[in-house]
Amino acid sequence: MTEQLRLMAVHAHPDDESSKGAATMAKYVSEGVDVLVATCTGGERGSILNPKLQGDPYIEEHIHEVRAKEMDEARDILGVKQEWLGFVDSGLPEGDPLPPLPEGCFALQDVDEAAGRLVKLIREFRPHVVTTYDENGGYPHPDHIMTHKITMVAFEAAGDPSRYPEAGEPWQPQKLYYNQGFNRQRTQALHDALLERGMESPYGEWLERWHTMGRERTLTTFVPCGDFFEIRDKALIAHATQIDPDGGWFRVPLDLQREVWPTEEYELAKSLVGTSLPEDDLFAGIRNN
Repeated sequence: MTEQLRLMAVHAHPDDESSKGAATMAKYVSEGVDVLVATCTGGERGSILNPKLQGDPYIEEHIHEVRAKEMDEARDILGVKQEWLGFVDSGLPEGDPLPPLPEGCFALQDVDEAAGRLVKLIREFRPHVVTTYDENGGYPHPDHIMTHKITMVAFEAAGDPSRYPEAGEPWQPQKLYYNQGFNRQRTQALHDALLERGMESPYGEWLERWHTMGRERTLTTFVPCGDFFEIRDKALIAHATQIDPDGGWFRVPLDLQREVWPTEEYELAKSLVGTSLPEDDLFAGIRNN
């Protein structure tokens, strides 16, 4: 492989790129890989989760612009490129029964039509590897599930000249991965390590209700990126409306994380190249071709 390697991470909202696979992206950037984040929506309907910023009238009125600026800062911290696909956030419906999704939102788009925007971006950027969410969205947010759907269509269609002919010259990515950083193995290992050291764990409740959160996923790929956990956290904190810097995300010391679980995990969903599992590199099977 003599040309520059390229990685595309497809995410639903600004902040998702910093909570899912961010250390991996920073690691690859440091190695000279060209990394592009494709953000499907602007996060316009996301709740303001940082209690320090709740009730701020400017933020509430200008949430789209505020979240775009947060994304700019996180992008610069990670050293990645970033493009907006331009869909409108669907919000996370709550209640019983659940209310209908807002008219015109991302999750209500025609899947094949919406995938066309991603096909165009894939053909322009020409990634060797694409990452996204599994069929459950990682968690069942309608935008995460829709992100999965359009990515699956776009991965298959981008290399087919008969599909989306208006979207540019065909390009076929070689591998597709699902982000699986929130997995039981990692969570259990960190939980146990904290308790062994007499420290409080933020994961107890998660582990107790894990059986309600869907089936266990198959982890195929463990990318060593502990040296980039600090960059990951800085990028996440840049999304100030979404992340409380004093919250549970940051209660586990980085040194302990690096010692106990210094990787980010993925599930290999599709591969057009030969590879051996488990892997420690998203480009396994591509670098030597």
